[in-house]
Amino acid sequence: MTVYERAGESAATGHAPASGGTPDGGKRGADTSAGAPAEGVPAGGASSGGALSDGAPPDAGVRALRPHAEDAFADELKALAAADDRPRPVRWRLSPWAVATYLLGGTLPDGTVITPKYVGPRRLVEVAVTTLATDRALLLLGVPGTAKTWVAEHLAAAVSGDSTLLVQGTAGTPEEAIRYGWNYAQLLTHGPSRAALVPGPVMRAMAEGRTARVEELTRIPADVQDSLITILSEKTLPVPELGQEVQAVQGFNLIATANDRDRGVNELSSALRRRFNTVVLPLPATPEDEVDIVSRRVGQLGRALDLPAAPEGTAEIRRVVTVFRELRDGVTTDGRTRVKSPSGTLSTAEAISVVTHGLALAAHFGDGTLRPGDVAAGILGAVVRDPAADRAVWQEYLETVVRERDGWKDFYRACREVAP
Repeated sequence: MTVYERAGESAATGHAPASGGTPDGGKRGADTSAGAPAEGVPAGGASSGGALSDGAPPDAGVRALRPHAEDAFADELKALAAADDRPRPVRWRLSPWAVATYLLGGTLPDGTVITPKYVGPRRLVEVAVTTLATDRALLLLGVPGTAKTWVAEHLAAAVSGDSTLLVQGTAGTPEEAIRYGWNYAQLLTHGPSRAALVPGPVMRAMAEGRTARVEELTRIPADVQDSLITILSEKTLPVPELGQEVQAVQGFNLIATANDRDRGVNELSSALRRRFNTVVLPLPATPEDEVDIVSRRVGQLGRALDLPAAPEGTAEIRRVVTVFRELRDGVTTDGRTRVKSPSGTLSTAEAISVVTHGLALAAHFGDGTLRPGDVAAGILGAVVRDPAADRAVWQEYLETVVRERDGWKDFYRACREVAP
């Protein structure tokens, strides 16, 4: 639309949108990373190019530390597109079936293996993908660490080929981040005009028929949240300063994420919530699923950080997962002993962080093999968030569960050594 096109032409000399996206309407490069950290399940691969400064080209061989999903999995997306003979919604890169296969993994007729990006119920993924094929927006809800951001990014990459149209929600997110901003040099010189308007990520997605993302929706102030209502219900973004509007074209949709621990922060109004189909992402159903998720993601992070592989690390990963699940559930895996739960969430994402940190310790200060001493400090930091209450919970768990468990003596000693 004219409002959007002219804004794209002029924005290169002005201020960038408040959050995410590029003002010139092009695909964001490696120097403007605005994606949120991934949660939950594994990704692999890396794209060439790195962070740029002063327009200098990237050094040869430098990788982006955290490539966007469409770059990291470009080969898989290309293979899926070539093999995909099912109907595709307007402006979708893949059919809904292929998008679900990209998320959940599978093997194509030509033998190409699609790695799973999410380990969880297939039906949830199918419902999420189907929602994006309708005129309803998608809200991914769950406790921290259940792969909401991860799933949102990969959905956008598979549907639109671009996961970078992102608004990162915080307590200070302004309305301009969701709607549009202004090139202040143009604004002061010529007043409100199409040339002075700088489209935000959602406006870009509407004009281009792509998928926009809003992370941590409940962190955004309520009055800013409500700026989405007209966009989602009328598929229109008014620009009252110009007496014009941007209408969404076919292919546009929006994915938002929120965690249900944020109730009472900025709860969604009933009017806004009605504009979404909500999919609740659960914690991994079984210890085996969680161990698989942590192992895959740690392996990918280790390769990105050039850490040596830890072939003997599965036992420690299983131990970390067991500790987190028992403290999270309030009962040991055999169901015989009740334990107190700490104040933190002890999510799968935190388990990934603990194991990755332990792997780095083993690589740089050990023999490369992941051992109890490498993960003990990380577990303590994850569990003891409230020094007064959580320390007592951890000490009781150590003495009543860990100390008496067969094969865990070395882990018990390592945890006692780092205990304050």
